[in-house]
Amino acid sequence: MTYARGGASWRIRFRGMCESGEARVWMFCGAVRVVCARSVLFCSHSVFKRIFRLKRSGFTVTHALHFLQLPSEISGTMEEAEACPVPVLTAEKRSLPDEDPDHAAKRLRVEEEEESRGEDEEEQLEEEVEESFADMMKHGLSEPDVGILKFISEHKGFSGVLKERYSDFVVHEINKDGKVVVLDDLSVPAEAEESSPDCSCAESQTLTEEQKQQLDELQLFKNKEGSVSIEVQEDSKEKRTLLHRAVKTLYPGLETKTEDREGKKFIVAYHAAGKTALAELRPSAAPRKHSWPKNRGSFCHFVLYKENKDTMDAINVLSKFLRVRPNMFSYMGTKDKRAVTVQEIAVLKISAERLSHLNKCLMNLKLGNFSYKKWPLKLGELQGNHFTVVLRNISGSLEQVEQAMTSLRETGFINYYGMQRFGTTAVPTHRVGRAILQNNWKEVVDLILKPRPGAEKGYLVKCREEWARSQDPEAALKKLPVKRCVEGQLLRGLAKYGKNNIITAFGLIPRNNRLMYIHSYQSYVWNCMVSKRMEAFGLRAVEGDLVLRGSSAHVLSAEEAEKHSVHDVVMPLPGFDVIYPTHSVGGGYRDMLSADDLDIDSMRHKVRDYSLAGAYRRILIRPRDVSWELIQYDDPRVPLVHTDVEKLENAPAPVYLKEGKYRALKMEFSLPSSTYATMAVREVLKMDTSIKNQTQLNTSWLN
Repeated sequence: MTYARGGASWRIRFRGMCESGEARVWMFCGAVRVVCARSVLFCSHSVFKRIFRLKRSGFTVTHALHFLQLPSEISGTMEEAEACPVPVLTAEKRSLPDEDPDHAAKRLRVEEEEESRGEDEEEQLEEEVEESFADMMKHGLSEPDVGILKFISEHKGFSGVLKERYSDFVVHEINKDGKVVVLDDLSVPAEAEESSPDCSCAESQTLTEEQKQQLDELQLFKNKEGSVSIEVQEDSKEKRTLLHRAVKTLYPGLETKTEDREGKKFIVAYHAAGKTALAELRPSAAPRKHSWPKNRGSFCHFVLYKENKDTMDAINVLSKFLRVRPNMFSYMGTKDKRAVTVQEIAVLKISAERLSHLNKCLMNLKLGNFSYKKWPLKLGELQGNHFTVVLRNISGSLEQVEQAMTSLRETGFINYYGMQRFGTTAVPTHRVGRAILQNNWKEVVDLILKPRPGAEKGYLVKCREEWARSQDPEAALKKLPVKRCVEGQLLRGLAKYGKNNIITAFGLIPRNNRLMYIHSYQSYVWNCMVSKRMEAFGLRAVEGDLVLRGSSAHVLSAEEAEKHSVHDVVMPLPGFDVIYPTHSVGGGYRDMLSADDLDIDSMRHKVRDYSLAGAYRRILIRPRDVSWELIQYDDPRVPLVHTDVEKLENAPAPVYLKEGKYRALKMEFSLPSSTYATMAVREVLKMDTSIKNQTQLNTSWLN
């Protein structure tokens, strides 16, 4: 294995990593390339450490790659990698002269010295890996930290591994019409397939076979930094327009420009997602105009299938390939990252043909079910989501599973805000939200920027250390290669407006990110209060509870409480426009906010964005369409869910064994929006679903 960083390279002997030649591993400038059998893995240094950790747990490299299942970084088979390569750092290639014997001997001595030093460096790498895992397990949040304390079912809990593979968690959006969104059609609407006869004419008369081949290769992303130049034989504006239109229509994903070279006109085609092209796209630049039929709806709606990728990450990828701003896309809700998810997306004036072309180039994303409509999508329009969840290596008996799933179907679960609402680091987001509401802006900055324990990216660690040492935003900012993270945006604000104007500096963070902190605090209070309410009154409606009548809350009398179910009861998120239960839990809200130096009667903030109106949320949720089955399997790598893409590709459905080494519980259910499936799983297992606990469970199972 050759390890290189900052231009200096050395050779490390990696004991047992490449057993019997099963894998070859390279690392370059923090990026790792592993060639294993016929698959190629490009990954970060941290991912490489995870492979290393699994290797030490007894996995082969091949098994480790399958087990980690990191599709956003795996380019597929060698043929796919060649056809659609992952972007890597490139440099000028230079031929090497024949080496004389003396120089070769000297180089060999240097390499031997480097290999001997590599022994110590390998040990240091082992120590880093151990610390990374220990930090993650030691400093992460657990459920009690965010008020998640109670269960409502009576069955005995059992263990199981959640999201061992990202494909064990499949989410299908339920649209506003109540239909489950699926990807089952990759074709382009007939209207979009029709091409202008002028384009066909220009293409047939002007493009040579060599130019067509070059454009094909450019379109298939084989050389995204290249370009194809087409000389305009009979120069006129009409001819150039036809050529521009022909290339863009016949080769979606390519852009064109006109260049003058020694008195001649050339049409230059280049890939829209190339680095050169992206560098020319300023954030304020208007999207490139394409002709749009007047009788066609302005928005192309499509189904987005994604694997192991956040919704915003996916949209950012699409926007870069299409050279449009991310805000040209609209959607009804964001979906989990570590999952296979299917949802509807709309984009303004981008044709289905251009979108369909991206299926040739993108990894872990698939676009289909195209249609044109006159309206975009709006956040919150969805009715909910349908989940298919596999819990692997379960310990529960058949009777326990039946009791747990029957209780989930008939009684439901406490509608807690899930762990993802509170962040994954040692500094939970609700603490930042509390500081904002307290107007304690110095603490806001400290919580976001100060060093924190636990596993974090190396550049963030260096940035935090620099801030703690110098309190200089510009110096800390220089440690960040990625400036768009919250830390980078706050530091830019502090550098621009000064440390005495923190409120304005904090405003450089996007509004949704800023509001996330105070919403997290509201969620934390709600979780704590609903735990108190369930402990005090259990599964019945009582005098002083709240129920909704229309959009307003009503306090139940003792007589009314007898006519209502606990499933009717709501509890408020704190704010200036809500009422509170009149029983003891209502006083708990006041006590909790007072302990946090907040006045429950004054939830308006001097910065309007941070004023909390409040809202109401049902305390219990009963899932719909609940079904389940127990599955036996031998190989922990085998997928147990048949995805939409596998169905489109006519891949065989998973075959379940009658007897196997391991057992899994496969469950399906539908939930309304803003409800957390992990909390339903928690009720079934009766165990902590936090990353901290699941990491410990996974690690103990591996070892």
